[in-house]
Amino acid sequence: MAMGRAHWGSRLGFVMAAAGSAVGLGNLWKFPYITWENNGGAFVLVYLAAVFVLGLPIMIAEILVGRRAQLSAVPAFEALAGGGARGRAWSSVGWIGVVAGAVILSYYMVIAGWSLWSFHNCVVWSFTEYDARSLDFDGFLKDGVLQVILTAAFSLMTTAIVMRGIGGGIERATRIMMPVLAVIMLYLVGTALTMDGRDAALVKLFVPRFSELPPQGVLLAVGQAFFSLSLGLGAMIAYGSYISKQESIVRSALWVVILDTLFALLAAVAMFTIIFSVPGLQDRVSGSTVGMLFITLPDLFYTQMPGGAVLAPLFFVLVAFAALSSTISLGEVVTSLMIDRRGWSRRKAAVVCSCAVFAGSVLAALSVGAVEPLSTMEIFPGKAGLFSTLDHLAANYLLPIGGLGTTVFVGWFLGRPALLEELGLKRGTPAFFVLLWILRVVAPLAILALLTAVLAGWDFS
Repeated sequence: MAMGRAHWGSRLGFVMAAAGSAVGLGNLWKFPYITWENNGGAFVLVYLAAVFVLGLPIMIAEILVGRRAQLSAVPAFEALAGGGARGRAWSSVGWIGVVAGAVILSYYMVIAGWSLWSFHNCVVWSFTEYDARSLDFDGFLKDGVLQVILTAAFSLMTTAIVMRGIGGGIERATRIMMPVLAVIMLYLVGTALTMDGRDAALVKLFVPRFSELPPQGVLLAVGQAFFSLSLGLGAMIAYGSYISKQESIVRSALWVVILDTLFALLAAVAMFTIIFSVPGLQDRVSGSTVGMLFITLPDLFYTQMPGGAVLAPLFFVLVAFAALSSTISLGEVVTSLMIDRRGWSRRKAAVVCSCAVFAGSVLAALSVGAVEPLSTMEIFPGKAGLFSTLDHLAANYLLPIGGLGTTVFVGWFLGRPALLEELGLKRGTPAFFVLLWILRVVAPLAILALLTAVLAGWDFS
């Protein structure tokens, strides 16, 4: 056990930080897109089932591992497995999570930097005049210097917060960002719902028609639930290690899942309403989530939406804050490992880890168009460029494998007494039986189905 380990100031502090980790571009960007691609209603219902039946138990398991050991992912598995050869074997699950966190952080910083560029453009347009000709996204991607500068700016913001620790850095930042995120999101949704396509959007999104759900929709919903909740990458283990023994893991995890799901649904309501309200937009949605977020939406704000001059900058503040709340959790994954494993000070760990990840971020930033060898390299079929390669590796392999290892460890090897103690339950409690059954059987089978689909050629990135 780690002596004198910092703790969250309250359950609210943990919930805000963990929800911030989960609420990211996957909610604002990916969920509306794949929900549209899978025809709404029925997909949403399957997604909700996946979130609460699979995602919540796995999140509980990850938080439990961190809180039980009071350590970050790698040493937590090693300590709870009893050390020695067995501990080193199980620590590999933690290493998969840490590698996943570092890989995702390296390219996530690049996308996060794009939000700063879009925010700058929107501020200029709001005070002058919108000019569609100035929105040269392809040229922007090929500007390697600008890509690195924007990525560096986001990396510095992330490092500054992580370096200040749990209470003074991460908790304080997320307590500010999450309410701001909520207010901006509600304002965006409220404005969108004044548009003509509101009724059609709500029907499409919330009325299930299972005949319209594509065959792959079920597994895509499970994969999105897994990615959206930041599972399998060590973040919830690291955050869980700072939870006081007096706090309820189940209640805390439930609040995180509820907040994350609400943000995803609100984002979908806004996007679907805009899509149904703007003539011809339905035909332009398919093809690129990047195009929808950074090209189509700015144009729509200034040419179609009421109050667009205010909404556009606010929207990209929303995107930037959502990205930042996620990058600080990913930064904590690698930083906490060096603190626990090497005994480094938080400042040293945060700076060294940030520099190491930033080196990968530079390569990812240059691979979106500035440097041809990095842009054209292909390891996975159909995934050209280092950026797409890292995304594919993390989403399709590292996250599911890390999550599978955690569920198997907690469900089969940690032991019932430890589970009962951490969850504050008695052996005969029905809720404990259900949780154990999901962790031992249902969740592993679902994750194995995802991995089987990946090997068969499916893509969840």
